[in-house]
Formats: sequence, C-alpha cells, structure tokens
Amino acid sequence: MQLFVNDLTVMDFSYLCPERGMVGESWIVDVILNGDLNEESMVLDFGKVKKQLKYLIDEYIDHKLLVPVEHEFSQIHRDEIQDRVKVDFMRPNGKSIHLDCPAEAYAFVYSQQVTMPSVSDYLKDVIATHLPENVQGIELVLRAEVINTPYYHYTHGLKKHDGNCQRIAHGHRSKVLVFEDGQPSLKWQEYWAKRWSDIYIGTEEDIVESSATNLTVEGVKFENHYVFAYESSQGRFELAIPKAESELMQTDTTVECLAQYMVEEQVRLAAGKKYKVLAFEGVGKGAISHA
Repeated sequence: MQLFVNDLTVMDFSYLCPERGMVGESWIVDVILNGDLNEESMVLDFGKVKKQLKYLIDEYIDHKLLVPVEHEFSQIHRDEIQDRVKVDFMRPNGKSIHLDCPAEAYAFVYSQQVTMPSVSDYLKDVIATHLPENVQGIELVLRAEVINTPYYHYTHGLKKHDGNCQRIAHGHRSKVLVFEDGQPSLKWQEYWAKRWSDIYIGTEEDIVESSATNLTVEGVKFENHYVFAYESSQGRFELAIPKAESELMQTDTTVECLAQYMVEEQVRLAAGKKYKVLAFEGVGKGAISHA
C-alpha cells in the first residue's frame, strides 16, 4: 500500500556549486510512503505525516547552506568544542567562498554535487530512522515551482531575525513581477532576473575586515571578496564571497526591503514613470512596493 502527500513543504536553502557559486533555491517536496496497514487501517496518519515529516525536512534542510562534501573544492573544518564549522569552497580565479558558522547552519551532502537526487537520498536516510515499523520505504519527489516569467536565485541572511532566517547563507528561487505605468514589463523582469542571477545580497553595515574573522586561508587574498560578519541569537556568522557575485544594500535584506530597493532602482534607471514591483521570496509569498 502507498500513501502520498503532495506539497508537503517548501525547502528554502542555498548550496555551493563549482560553476555558479552560492545558489539560492526553493524546492517543493512530495512524499510517498510504502508500507502495510497498521492497527488503525492506515499506513500512517496524514496528520503525523504532515507534522513529523515536514519537521524533519525543515530541520535538516530548510534555511541551511548545503555543502557537497565529496567535491574537490570542499574543505571542511569542524570545531566540536564550539560546535562550529568552517567551510572553504576553493573555486579558482579568485572566486572562492568561505564561511565560519554554527554547525546547525549547514547540511552536508555526501556527493560531488548538490542535486535533487543527492538531496533526496540525504533526506531519505534521515527520515528512515524515524518511521514506524509498518512503513518499509519512502519516496521523495523534489521539484521546482513552474515559473513562466523571469526569476532569479538569491542568498541572504537576516541577522535581526529570531529564527533560522538569521543564518547568513540561505536563499530562495524567486520570480519577480514589474509593472510600468500599470502594465507588466517583461523587459524589467528580465533585467532583474539577469542582475540577480545567483546573487548574494548583503547589508553594508555587516561588512568587516577579514582580519576580524576566522576566515583567513593561506594563499587566499580577499581584495576580490566582500567579508560579512554579525552576531545573532544562534551565534556568530562569518562569510567571504566574491564581489562579482554579490550586491550591497544599505538596509536589511528582508523581502520587504528588497521590493522597496527594486522599485527605487526602477525610478533611478528610468524616471518619469510609475512602478509596482512584486518581489517573491521562494514560493507563493513576497512583498509589493510602489513608486
């Protein structure tokens, strides 16, 4: 017997890619459970599926940075005493990425690449240990939202957030809708999709000198990087990322601030018209700003 639940949850996270750098992503999760009927004539109560499995998926993937452990660029240094992990992703040509964060800010995927199959295998191993005896197997279908308009992948961290959004490297795959004088503008939507393709969006006040962090690596110079650091309730977060793959804002990087930033940029780039921007944060949520 099989039990299925579609749209169980949406995982918003970022991952390290040799070619693209740090990539923000949003994947929808469907689940199928294989098993015998229990004493309640069920494979598993839907309430438990939605509560327990969603909790596990969110706990192990959502709002984390996924690191492909087996890729040659990945160097991982664990501090068991402080419960911290330092990651150096040694991409060539000055595009390396460096982090020092609490251990809970990462998910370590034992593969060469972070892909839907490798993440599905990772999650199945986690979930299998929490299933009742009558459930013999689980299938996870990971999929991206179908978006027929331009979209971008972005990563950020919200230091003032009291939940997992404070992690300095988590992200989203997000569409954007721009209206110019009341009409949808494909030109401007494509502009933002290109401008924020695989981008890290950081706050200027979080920039520090690399010497004030634990990110130093022998042979790596940081003149081509922005170095960010901040303290929040989960601990200290540090990140060095190429300037060419980043954009700076003077405000926090909440989706509300992103929408306001985008509409102000629209006015700067093409004054004399009225604009409305719908900036999405992953799937089915976001903020609207007018100018």
